[in-house]
Amino acid sequence: MNTVEEWKQEKHPLEMVELVEEFAEEGLSFDEIEEREGDGVWERMKWTGMYTHGVQRGYIMMRTKVPGGYLTPEQAEVIGEVATEYATAPEEFGGETQNELWGDAFLDITTRQDIQKHWIEIEDVPEIWDKYDEVGLTTIGGCGDGARNVLGCPAAGLSDHECFDAQPVIDAVSDFFTNNREYGNLPRKFKMTITGCKHDCGQSQINDIGLTPAKKEIDGEWQYGFHSKVGGGLSDGPRMASEQDIFIRPQDAVEYCRAVAQTFKELGDRNNRGVCRMRYLVQQLGPEKFEEAVRDRTDIDFPTRGVDLTEGYTGDHVGVHDMKQDGLKYVGFNVITGRMGGDEFAEAARAAEKYGTEDASIRLATDQNFLITHIPEENVEDLVAEDFAAEYQPDPGPFSRGAVGCTGSEFCNYAIIETKKRTKQWAHELDERIDTPDDLDVVRMHMSGCSASCAQPQIADIGFRGETVQVDKDGNDEIPEDAEAGDFDDLVEGMDFGLGGALGTDNEFLDWVETAVPAHAVIPALEQLFDAYTEERTEGERFYEWSRRVDNSRLRSIMQQADANVSGGVAHGD
Repeated sequence: MNTVEEWKQEKHPLEMVELVEEFAEEGLSFDEIEEREGDGVWERMKWTGMYTHGVQRGYIMMRTKVPGGYLTPEQAEVIGEVATEYATAPEEFGGETQNELWGDAFLDITTRQDIQKHWIEIEDVPEIWDKYDEVGLTTIGGCGDGARNVLGCPAAGLSDHECFDAQPVIDAVSDFFTNNREYGNLPRKFKMTITGCKHDCGQSQINDIGLTPAKKEIDGEWQYGFHSKVGGGLSDGPRMASEQDIFIRPQDAVEYCRAVAQTFKELGDRNNRGVCRMRYLVQQLGPEKFEEAVRDRTDIDFPTRGVDLTEGYTGDHVGVHDMKQDGLKYVGFNVITGRMGGDEFAEAARAAEKYGTEDASIRLATDQNFLITHIPEENVEDLVAEDFAAEYQPDPGPFSRGAVGCTGSEFCNYAIIETKKRTKQWAHELDERIDTPDDLDVVRMHMSGCSASCAQPQIADIGFRGETVQVDKDGNDEIPEDAEAGDFDDLVEGMDFGLGGALGTDNEFLDWVETAVPAHAVIPALEQLFDAYTEERTEGERFYEWSRRVDNSRLRSIMQQADANVSGGVAHGD
């Protein structure tokens, strides 16, 4: 077994919930915690929904699970208030000016409909959990080798695009796995998405389990339910999920997901942590053998597939949209990289109560944006005029609308480059500098600080993954491999540059067209690409479609026409 598996055998990770409360009560420092609990303590703590910061020792990131992205205004207000009160940087790390764009006391909406907060101290965790308990929120299972937050369509119950509202199924599956010791120690993280929407907003193609709407005639009657895809994922070794020949009634969804988790638990790799995600098991067995293994682990005789009801893919819900109910709207606010002040999020929650009906809610989306629902049409103008909405208007430019960024090197142990500030600044700059076609409402630009793909770059029109780039190929033999950008004049932050990703009926991962592009050369390269795209596109052709149609060698030559050293760098250490 790998080292992480050994740590999990020493002590079940869910025992960390009580231990964290003990650490807080006793006021233990990180050093004292490590001395008491040993090397595996921080790995096991992930099951409580918390990671240690990358370089700011003594502080943690806390992840709040939001199944399906659904929050009541009361829950959203508590989340914002907790960020305002507890997610504060100490003076030694810059205090309120810790980040030049956001300061501190902010929160991040993630691509898995979670909320992340930074600068949390262990001594404050029990108080935060108490506040969460009062409104039905949890961080347990937000991280670690178990079932992560269950995704869903953020417009569940609102849109005429759905066949049925799957939010109750999402809640049932989430409740089953949360704090469940039997399935709290899987070979690796386990990601599920469940939707009744025809447009697959929950991204079934890149999850371990993806349940999408279907119908089947059983005993002479048509029944709604789900079809399943398994084994999707990104990071290194990305894979589109495989269809299973199974029809799942809503009341059987928990048992189906349990049987898949049981299969993964028993057959998944616990030796090589680099290839222990479930997609590798599906690839190894093949989709048919994997389905047989799942069927062997449940007493339900699932019918074969019925009629698939998925018609496409909707990547975001930004803008003002009609609800199924006459006279009501939901408003999708654009939050570039998902980061906003805790006070702003709390204000958004209070605005939902002020302008919405008693059914108003806050919904988190996989593109790091949020929705406010059940707004009478006559109240929409007042809602978008609220102070919190100034930065997050529902009519952004195409680059701002499609910009997604991971945590980056600001806090993450794995990230090589800074992402949040860069993505926001680039999105605004690109909207100003590039004149896109009138019918191109969004350009999906996703930036991950490393190869872990938290920002999902492989499914974007334009994807980036961080690199430390050596810009002068000659005379640099003295630069050590563990050097970082900023340590030497010849090392800069940069990224691999990919084009052509998308989900939906024409799903395809992007191609990494150019590697080790210095960051300062990216915007000039994009200007060249969009000049060519605008000139050559066919009617209605999206940017990702054009970049697939054009040969990669020509895409590189277009980029290299920029007044910048696009191809002059190499990844440091290569």
